[in-house]
Amino acid sequence: MSNLWREGLSINKPRWVILLLDMIIVAVAFLISYILIFKHRGGVELGAMRIQLTLVAVIYLTCFFIFGTFKGVVHKTGIRELQRMVFAIGMAYFSSVIVCKILEWTQPSFLHAAFPFSDTQLLFHALITGFGMTFSRVLYRALYHELMWGNKDNRIPIILFGAGNMGNTTFHFIHTTSRNKYRIAAIMDDNPHRIGNRIQGFRIHDINKLNREFVDRHGNAAELIVAVDNRAPERLGKIFKLAEPIPLIVKIIPDTARLMAGEVATRQIRSLRIEDLLGRKAINLENPTIAAEMKGQIVLVTGGAGSIGSELVRQLIHTDLKQLIVIDQAESALYDIQQELSAATNFVRSVFMVGNVRDALFMDALFQVYRPTYVFHAAAYKHVPLMEANPYESILTNVWGSYNAAQLADKYGVSKFVMVSTDKAVNPTNVMGATKRVAEIAISTVNINSRTNFIVTRFGNVLGSNGSVIPLFEKQMLKGGPLTITDPNITRYFMTIPEACQLVQEAAVMGKGGEIFVFDMGEPVKIMDLAKQMIRLRGYNYPEDIDIKIVGLRPGEKIFEELLANGENTEKTYHEKIMIAKVNTPDIALQKTRIEQLCAFAQTADPNADKMNLVQIVKDIVPEFRSQNSIFTSLDQ
Repeated sequence: MSNLWREGLSINKPRWVILLLDMIIVAVAFLISYILIFKHRGGVELGAMRIQLTLVAVIYLTCFFIFGTFKGVVHKTGIRELQRMVFAIGMAYFSSVIVCKILEWTQPSFLHAAFPFSDTQLLFHALITGFGMTFSRVLYRALYHELMWGNKDNRIPIILFGAGNMGNTTFHFIHTTSRNKYRIAAIMDDNPHRIGNRIQGFRIHDINKLNREFVDRHGNAAELIVAVDNRAPERLGKIFKLAEPIPLIVKIIPDTARLMAGEVATRQIRSLRIEDLLGRKAINLENPTIAAEMKGQIVLVTGGAGSIGSELVRQLIHTDLKQLIVIDQAESALYDIQQELSAATNFVRSVFMVGNVRDALFMDALFQVYRPTYVFHAAAYKHVPLMEANPYESILTNVWGSYNAAQLADKYGVSKFVMVSTDKAVNPTNVMGATKRVAEIAISTVNINSRTNFIVTRFGNVLGSNGSVIPLFEKQMLKGGPLTITDPNITRYFMTIPEACQLVQEAAVMGKGGEIFVFDMGEPVKIMDLAKQMIRLRGYNYPEDIDIKIVGLRPGEKIFEELLANGENTEKTYHEKIMIAKVNTPDIALQKTRIEQLCAFAQTADPNADKMNLVQIVKDIVPEFRSQNSIFTSLDQ
């Protein structure tokens, strides 16, 4: 029987069937109103009632045709359909009153046959008709969803977090979406003003009461869907910590704007990502002056195919630049970013070139031909263990490449030169970090007597960048684990790639030359906790499904990273999250001589035989460089 009803409801009925049902409601409503009114006014006259019913039915039928009340899809009836119905019934009521008055004045014989019309009865009839048509559509819609989707045994029971506008919209979205795979078992919120109230009959519970017992009492929910616009990582992190031990799979629904625009399907409800749980609120660095600053500029991005460089290119290509030049020595990666942006409006103003910042002739020709006014220098080697094993390469690219680009910027009158540095340059314990610190010093030596403004940005690890811990963990999980961690106490600062690139552009606008900008990155994240969170976000349990293995610190690796060196402090800028490091760089002239000697030596040195000598010069330039777990530790003694 249920299948028969389901089959009947699923058929798109012809519009005349809907119209016929509406007219039946009109007739029944008229009979009810007529009997109730005229029963107390001398009795019911069947002949008069038939005449009046015929007249009123014709008027209502005409209004239904005018407003098209029967043309909507009944099981998707919404506010607009109900408004159309109200207007049609209202027009029919007033038309009935007007027609009856005209007949009273012009056709007294008809009035005698039809018995006196009653304005009260016509109003009562309109109200009953409106209620009946509304009730029939709501009932049909409820039956449709209950019979079509409500009895699915395979629907996933969920807890909906969010009882505000977003949560209410999501509730209706889930209940009105065909092919819906979710069933709401409970609604929770963290706003004390909403707790205890109800949404569609569901009581709103306190999220702090979320535990195994609560889940068992409320349909044994398998997932928790977050439906809020305020997605501060602290808030999401709290929800995740409450759901983790149960365990519940935590998912999140797209924002209200997309939901209201009808762009969302239930399949787009996604799992939380580790970026959502970043240990601080994402910092908005958008500055309207950036677009104005970049307008009409010729911008060069080195390392434009890397994690930071490519995102920087993605953001810059949408500004009103005169020309964008992108260089990288990685041919395949450069081709990928070129193809990705080929549909961009300003792509015709872009030039993608395979080249190396270490190549003095190539770089000089590039500056001479294109005359860039802004340079974003993101080209660098960044992997700690590889650079520890290959200091020759690290020095040539990170030091000489940066120094070469900076000298050319000075030579060709570049307005601003912004270099991307790292927190590993602070009190370095590895070759990579030390060479980046040497590059910072090299930039400052050029800045002293130059019209070009040389600026450095220094920040921590970037979530999702090539070779970072997040992609590594994801690859390890795909293989079934274990996740490898070098030390259980190791911590790192994190930021997102868009944040990093916005910071670089902000520095270009803010900088006056000689600054090292550091970023308030919040609290450092413990990598062990990060690994456990990623395991749970993937729906696995630690250590039953995926284990974590401690493999020991790699050569040159720190347990804790720093953003400032000993003796350095900061001064504020106009942005509360961006500061200028007051860096101690004594005897600039001597450092310039040492850096030039290092660059000259590196270009003629034997990569293996001269390894120790190269690193010794780096240590002379950066006296705070103390190697750790490395063959270069002996040089510190």
